[in-house]
Formats: sequence, structure tokens, C-alpha cells
Amino acid sequence: MNVLIINGSPRVGGNTSIALKEMEQVFAQEGIETETIQVGGKDIRGCIACGTCFTRGKCVFDDLVNQTAPKFEACDGLVIASPVYYASANGTLISFLDRLFYSCRFDKSMKVGASVVVARRGGLSATFDELNKYFTIAGMPVASSQYWNSVHGRAPGEAAQDAEGLQTMRTLARNMSFLIKSIALGKEKYGLPQKEPAQFTNFIR
Repeated sequence: MNVLIINGSPRVGGNTSIALKEMEQVFAQEGIETETIQVGGKDIRGCIACGTCFTRGKCVFDDLVNQTAPKFEACDGLVIASPVYYASANGTLISFLDRLFYSCRFDKSMKVGASVVVARRGGLSATFDELNKYFTIAGMPVASSQYWNSVHGRAPGEAAQDAEGLQTMRTLARNMSFLIKSIALGKEKYGLPQKEPAQFTNFIR
């Protein structure tokens, strides 16, 4: 079993990384492998709604998005983490996620998702909600913790002082590990939930 971690911070080893390290340690204890992809500092453009992914099976822009797609398909769980900018996630991360989720045509059902947000003070819950929407539109169960999945810190290393936030990260990783293992057992016994043919409706005036 494995979890793919997407770090949306442009600062390698920063406060977002400190939060994720707490999770990685728990995943290791639970026997779950992890791989982290640092996205925040990359040059990634947004989706242009060209529709090429429908015919080619991958994004028209051949960059980190297409490199990540097979890892996303193979993983059992996905963690998306971001610092908070103006009560929102890092813009590069959003461009990456828009293209990744839209261009990946495989069934994402029952992959467990979790979002992690880091900020000096405010905007955490808005960013948390923003990131969780990627999971819910894709049929991915969202892992929860003992509080919203947030850690506080501004200056480099300050997140290490947020005892409650780091505990929240450890609890999140334990709960996510439990969900991943439980879903694996459920698949063996019951299979995946039945899917109806998709119905798309457009509302115009």
C-alpha cells in the first residue's frame, strides 16, 4: 500500500514539509510507503480546456502533470498539502491539480484523500475546503482527523512548535491508514460500489 503526497509549497523543507513529515513517520509505522512530489516551485501552467486529454489520455502539456498521472493511478491514497496565500492554496498547485484530476481518465473511486494546510494565522479553513473539493468530485473518501487538518507557522521551522497541529497530522495519518486498509479489505469481500452511467445536464436560459 502506498500514499502519494503532493507538496504545494515552493519552499523545500519549509513548514508544509514539517507537517507532512509527521504524517510520513506514521505511515511508515503503519507499513504504508510514501512518495512526495514537490510542486510549488515548478513552472506549471493552468488548464486551457482544449479537450486533448479526452483523445490522447494525457494532458497536452507534457510536464510534471503527466509524470505524476501513473503514480496517482497506482496509489491507494493521496495527500495534498499547501501553504495559504490570500485564503487560497498556492496558485501553481491549483493549476497542477486542475490538470491532473481532469486529464486522468481512470476511476479514482475509493482512493483515500486528505488535504493539509499551513499558515501563519488565517485562511486555513477556506484553503482546506478548496482542496477537499478535488476528492469529492472524484468519488474519493476524505480522511479526517481530530480537528481541521491545519498547522500554524510563518518563519521557517515555526510549524514544529505547533504541538496541536502536529498531533492533528499524526492522527490524520493513522485514520487515513485505517481507511486505506479497510477499503482494501472491503474491495476483496464486496468489490467497488456499483456505478450508474453518467448523466450530464447543462442549465441555460
